[in-house]
Amino acid sequence: MQAREIDTGTGDLLAVLEAGVLTLTLNRPDARNALSRPMTKALAEQLSQAEFDREVKCIVLTGAGKAFCAGGDVKSMAARGDGTVGDMTLDEAIHRQRDNQRATAGKLFKLPKPTLAALPGPAAGAGLSLALACDLRIMSNSAFMTTAFARVGFAGDYGGTYFLTQLVGSAKARELYYLSERVRAEEALHLGLANWVCEPEELAERTREIAERLAGGPTVAYRYMKENLNRAMHGDVDECLDLEATHHLHCGQTEDHREAAKAFAEKREPVFKGR
Repeated sequence: MQAREIDTGTGDLLAVLEAGVLTLTLNRPDARNALSRPMTKALAEQLSQAEFDREVKCIVLTGAGKAFCAGGDVKSMAARGDGTVGDMTLDEAIHRQRDNQRATAGKLFKLPKPTLAALPGPAAGAGLSLALACDLRIMSNSAFMTTAFARVGFAGDYGGTYFLTQLVGSAKARELYYLSERVRAEEALHLGLANWVCEPEELAERTREIAERLAGGPTVAYRYMKENLNRAMHGDVDECLDLEATHHLHCGQTEDHREAAKAFAEKREPVFKGR
């Protein structure tokens, strides 16, 4: 399938759909891909559209140049003199921030399709939160992660406190938030913050391989699998067991399951169609 570029309405976010993989690239390399209002607006719109687009089987979130995302644009905040409100009332700013976070980090976490963050370089602050909101992460061995919020006098946003606590536990999350130290790629792999680490020149190819494997998988099963896994993070065991039973039997009625069972008996790879 030929790659198709998608107009996001801003140069701050690039979007390309190829072989079922929607690649969203944060594109402010001169600012280490720091978030901008046009970027987050476009990201929210693309994720919303991807949720119901049958051509999109997997979403990759990455950054242009040598960084993933530096988080909020601190230089712009300093120039404005107020990093949280600007020309709005405090209540208006809180409402907009809540809406934006749910439409970006929240959507990446809940989207019923696999999401993969590819980190060519640093993921800091809200940038780290967006990476952690994805299902999986692959890092260049020159990349690092840092919460960074304490260094600029912020408590943190975009769900980072939730995602980090779920991944590494409360004590380690508190350490990483309070001290804002850098977590190098190999340590991130050890902590479970990264799933794969590779050489910088291998990142694009390895990301493509993983994303295309996900895009070629059983999309109906992935949808329910992700809901099961997300609910298991905060539900009780009986809720998890009941949900698994419902989703498991539902998947058993799909064409993908019948094809996979037939392929198993015939000792070949299944061809999934998302039905």
